[in-house]
Amino acid sequence: MNETLQLMQQHRSVRSYQDKPISQQTLDAVLDAAWKGPTSINGQQVSLVVVQDAEQRQRIAEIAGGQPWIAQAPVFIAVVIDFHKTRLGVEMAGAQQTIHNSVEAFAVGAVDAGIALGNLMTAARSAGLGVVPIGGIRRDPQAMIELLQLPELTFPLVGLALGHPDQEGSVKPRLPRDSFVHNGQYQAEALPGHIAAYDETLRQYWQDIGRGDGEPWSRNTAGYYRNVYFPKVAPVARSQGFGFDQ
Repeated sequence: MNETLQLMQQHRSVRSYQDKPISQQTLDAVLDAAWKGPTSINGQQVSLVVVQDAEQRQRIAEIAGGQPWIAQAPVFIAVVIDFHKTRLGVEMAGAQQTIHNSVEAFAVGAVDAGIALGNLMTAARSAGLGVVPIGGIRRDPQAMIELLQLPELTFPLVGLALGHPDQEGSVKPRLPRDSFVHNGQYQAEALPGHIAAYDETLRQYWQDIGRGDGEPWSRNTAGYYRNVYFPKVAPVARSQGFGFDQ
């Protein structure tokens, strides 16, 4: 197995960082890995906002619900769905953009943002940096929009804190592979057994790392998914000019 595959199969989230800057050369190389990534129809409907200012990072930590590692890491990257940029191009071609009024726009924007995020994480970790993705910026997306001065038809979907690790995180076990890789057809009948087995695996994992507050996967997921846990996403997206009726 080559080094890239080994790196990707050993993902760990880092939530403790050294007080040490990232060199501009390294940061640019990480950003370029996302910039050069694929996007649907080459629309390039993703932009990155790189935040290195300490006060801004502290504010993002608060917006995300109190995540101190965002303020501690020297760099935070906001991954933004960007149909403002595409609308300018469409209008330069003499046409009118309508895609942003559809669910498809948010879907393709989210897919391309995910590709960019994955490239950022792999590139950063290959450079010896630690990372942790931050979905918590969607807790108050309007505050992020104002902080980053995002224009209409953009939305801050996810972020990434990165820096030199102070303490490495551990590799968390996953659901059984057969619950993830389905050959030929979706294998629904096996899922309850996979989930029960994983709940037990995760209980043991939390015990091994001394996390008395760790919960099994089913209970932890229920704590989030029984509600819309970031309810501001839809109204703020609509206020940014996105529609979901097509």
